[in-house]
Amino acid sequence: MAETDYKFAGWLGLDKDSVDGKMVWKEFEPKPWEETDVDIKISHCGICGSDLHTLRSGWGPTLYPCCVGHEIVGTVVRVGSEVKDIKLGDRVGVGAQSDSCQGRLGDCPDCAMGNEQFCSNKFVGTYNGVYLNGGKSYGGYALYNRTPAHFAIKIPDNIPSAQAAPMMCGGVTVYSPLRYNGCGPGKRVAIVGIGGLGHFGLLFAKAMGADKVAAISRKSNKAEDARKLGADIFIATDEEPDWAKKYANSFDLIVSTISSSKAPMADYIGLLAPQGGLVQVGLPDDGKLDAPVGPLIRRKKVESSIIGSPDEIREMLKLASEQKIKPWIEERPMADANAAIIDMGAGKPRYRYVLVNEEKA
Repeated sequence: MAETDYKFAGWLGLDKDSVDGKMVWKEFEPKPWEETDVDIKISHCGICGSDLHTLRSGWGPTLYPCCVGHEIVGTVVRVGSEVKDIKLGDRVGVGAQSDSCQGRLGDCPDCAMGNEQFCSNKFVGTYNGVYLNGGKSYGGYALYNRTPAHFAIKIPDNIPSAQAAPMMCGGVTVYSPLRYNGCGPGKRVAIVGIGGLGHFGLLFAKAMGADKVAAISRKSNKAEDARKLGADIFIATDEEPDWAKKYANSFDLIVSTISSSKAPMADYIGLLAPQGGLVQVGLPDDGKLDAPVGPLIRRKKVESSIIGSPDEIREMLKLASEQKIKPWIEERPMADANAAIIDMGAGKPRYRYVLVNEEKA
């Protein structure tokens, strides 16, 4: 039987200072209910770097008050009459996107082709967004979440909720470009940045069967972790003066997860073999990265990627289920969200924090 007496409440950022541990716990009004929606009792929510960018208005003005968190897992407690494939009690996850136009605003080739994350008519983020019905989106640092069922994904039984949560954004953000660029046997793959995203990159590249997997970081303090995550090679750019020359033309695919505009893009491109590609998934606050044209003449390419579609999330979860992929996480009580985002900003997690509601859904 559906729950009916619950209230929506969570940690709200009221201004830019909220990123400094000043979120406040308050009730909020979710989007107006539609019969294509589900309500989710949240058990777990991963902390993503995007949460910090948004709390401080790093990527543009934030629609305060804002409840961040877009790596949500929980149990469905209400189901709209038009929802066909989700029922009460299902364990589902919601990632960084909670709606797209899906043809409701006219022709949309992206949505029609299952690339909802590229919808140019109406991309709605799971937080800090506005739905077609005018409602505001609130994220997962909360007790409950309301989202269109199309973007609620069933979680395989053998993946614990705490492990599934960071896959909903962090995982699929690297899985999608790896998949699109043919990561697998015959490919030599490098992951730049060994953090919340990068550690997923190593896990997935190895699970997808890449011939060689390299981890690239500034210092060697994460070398042992990287090898446990699947790296065959570790490159410490601050400690190996000739790294760019030593590994030139060595990789078919590089996925860069770092969010610094000071990244040595020319050196990274130099690591690519002819016809190789670099995919940038980290987004600096200023949105700028300098990529020189000269090294690209050997049919090298530089592209970017954003999250993944609902179908890609399902594929990723299937792979994680079959390959028993386990992200490195640390669970933190939802009550300690303010302290957790401070620690996240200080780079302390190894490699993903997951907030846990005391009463698990």
